[in-house]
Amino acid sequence: MDSRENKSIYEYLFTGEPLPATSGPPSNGAMLGPLPTTIDSDERRDRLRRIATEIRRSVVEMIGRAHAGHIGGDLSATDTLATLFFAVLRVDPQAPRDPKRDRFILSKGHCAAALYSTLALRGFFPTQDLATFMQPLSALNGHPNRRKVPGVEANTGPLGHGLPIGVGSAIASKLSGANWRTFVILGDGELQEGSNWEAAMCAGHRQLDTLTAIVDRNRLQQGARTEDTNRLEPLADKWRAFGWDVVECDGHDHQALFDAFTAPRSGKPVCVIANSIKGKGVSFIEDRVEWHHKVPSPDQVKLALKELA
Repeated sequence: MDSRENKSIYEYLFTGEPLPATSGPPSNGAMLGPLPTTIDSDERRDRLRRIATEIRRSVVEMIGRAHAGHIGGDLSATDTLATLFFAVLRVDPQAPRDPKRDRFILSKGHCAAALYSTLALRGFFPTQDLATFMQPLSALNGHPNRRKVPGVEANTGPLGHGLPIGVGSAIASKLSGANWRTFVILGDGELQEGSNWEAAMCAGHRQLDTLTAIVDRNRLQQGARTEDTNRLEPLADKWRAFGWDVVECDGHDHQALFDAFTAPRSGKPVCVIANSIKGKGVSFIEDRVEWHHKVPSPDQVKLALKELA
């Protein structure tokens, strides 16, 4: 047996040893890797749906075990994460710092559980490490840390920071003549932070067509609906006014997301407004404002996992 099979994330963090391509199976026993590029749209949609369900189950278990997390936003962004990491991003778990890799930034860093689940299933670190989520001294903190977790590009959590970092990443790609792309997931409530619009203006001015901003448009934020807190609409028109192309799609339709992320570029940055449902997949969590950071009880965890079976 390969001696690397039983190593945890902590044994790879600072040694420089390559990570295993698939570090451990998810609960259904399947080994997950990038989807073949030759499959048709129906098969791609079906496979991504099953991967997203596995991620959602993992998120529920992690937050239930840790008694902390942001389950609503995790579940709304899961389909975007599954589509990116299993069908779009050019990344290699064995070489997470490959200079030619695509960059992904989770600006809504409080939804780290969904990112960690995705990274583990994709093979960046062993799935058993997910059990340490938010435990003392765990690398899997409540917000992602690029120094501790392979596959994390930026430390995020303070809202409004991810897109400016992404703009810098896209500028670096352009200056170096490289063709790697940068994708950033933002919360819609996060767009009430002015730093996002400074970054959007810069990206439009520089015509950063390797940059994609993805707005997880679930219309809920901590304590209220976005439109009651600080109205965002007409959101698409605002992005266009800053020099961006805009695509609006169903944030839970994997093929629609795939098409939006892989469409030919017109020389402008792209904003994908992914219309989503906070808490997607669990009936008693869906579109409920209190589940921004409410934690499910043990009985609710069982019920949620039953719904996600």
